[in-house]
Amino acid sequence: MTPETPTPATPPTPATGTTGDRSGLRERKKARTRQAIRRAAYRLFAENGYEATRVEEIAAAAEVSPSTVFRYFATKEDIVLTDEQDPLLAAGLRSRPAGEPVLESLRHAVLDTLDHLHATDRTELVQRTRLVREVPVIRGRTAEQAARDADMLAAVLAERAGHPADSLPVRVICVAVMAAVDETLWQWVSGGQQEDLHDLVDRTMDLLARGMTL
Repeated sequence: MTPETPTPATPPTPATGTTGDRSGLRERKKARTRQAIRRAAYRLFAENGYEATRVEEIAAAAEVSPSTVFRYFATKEDIVLTDEQDPLLAAGLRSRPAGEPVLESLRHAVLDTLDHLHATDRTELVQRTRLVREVPVIRGRTAEQAARDADMLAAVLAERAGHPADSLPVRVICVAVMAAVDETLWQWVSGGQQEDLHDLVDRTMDLLARGMTL
C-alpha cells in the first residue's frame, strides 16, 4: 500500500491587529467609559444636586460598577475637576507655529479648546463652571487643580520657548492666562450665556496682550 503523503501544516493566520491597534482600541474604550461616567454624573447633579448624588447612583446610571467609577475618578469631585480641556489645550499649543508670539499661540489654543467644548457639550461646560464656583468641596480644591493646569501649560510652553518650566516668566504667563480664562467663563455663565463665548475670551486675550490696561 502506498503511504499517504502528509498533508502540509496550515500556516498560522497572521494576527489581524497590531499592538498599536489594540492599544488604541483600549484607550478609546477607556475614553468612552470616562465620558459615560461624566455625563451620567452631570445629569444626576442637575436633577438631584451635587451633594445629594451618590457615586453608586452615578455608577448605575453609567452602567458600570462603583469600583469602575473610582478607577477613573479618585473622588466624586474629580468627576467635575477632571475634564478633556487639558489634553486639548496642550495639543493645540504644540500645534502652533514655532515662531509665533507666546500670547498669540495661547490665544489660539485656548479659543480652539473652548470652541470644541462649547460645540460638543455646552451644557456640561456651563454645569462644570457653576459647580466649581458654587459647591464648597469642589471650590476648595480649585487651587490644586489650577496648579496642575499651570504645570501642564508651563511644560508645553517651556518646550516651545526654550525656557525652564519653573522659570518665573513662564509660570506668570500660564497662571495669568488660566485665571483670566476661568474668570471669563464664570462671567459668561453667571450672565446667562448671552454673549458669544469665543468673542468674550478673545477680548480677554486682547486685554492681556495690551498689558492689562483699562
